[in-house]
Amino acid sequence: MTPKTDIEKIDALIRVLRGKNVMLDSDLAKLYGVETKQLNKAVRRNLKRFPDDFMFQLSYGEYKSLRFQFGTLKRGAHSKYLPSAFTEQGVAMLSTVLNSDRAIIMNISIMRAFVQLRHITVSNRELALEIDKIKTRLDKHDKNTEMIFESLDRLLNFPAPPVKKIGFSEIPRSTKNRH
Repeated sequence: MTPKTDIEKIDALIRVLRGKNVMLDSDLAKLYGVETKQLNKAVRRNLKRFPDDFMFQLSYGEYKSLRFQFGTLKRGAHSKYLPSAFTEQGVAMLSTVLNSDRAIIMNISIMRAFVQLRHITVSNRELALEIDKIKTRLDKHDKNTEMIFESLDRLLNFPAPPVKKIGFSEIPRSTKNRH
């Protein structure tokens, strides 16, 4: 598998939970070629290396939500324990706990996927800022255009001054007969 294919495959496994990009223990175990049980056992033996910002256990509600998103799970095919979620730092720490060649290779690919995701997030944020600037400019243009139309309306609806007629006017008949 090429590094790009690895990154795309891994990128699909990165989820956002509690506002953090994480990977689940079962997905990591598959990538590393070990059973989830073995991965979790290695983590428990080295629990000091995994503070809360590196790894956390999903709540029942989060787990239920994930199950709902990905369809019904086969009975008995998944662990009876709530899964653990590993942040980017937690995945990096896993490389010190799982020391096989495959774990090292996969860890490098996973780190690349997290870095790529971070770059995408930053570029999206920059794009959002540019869009906000454009919206602000358009709002100003809209307000200025509205003011111009209001001024034109006032000018068009302004009562015209009375027009004075130039030239001779008819002489009233009563004045004609007096002479």
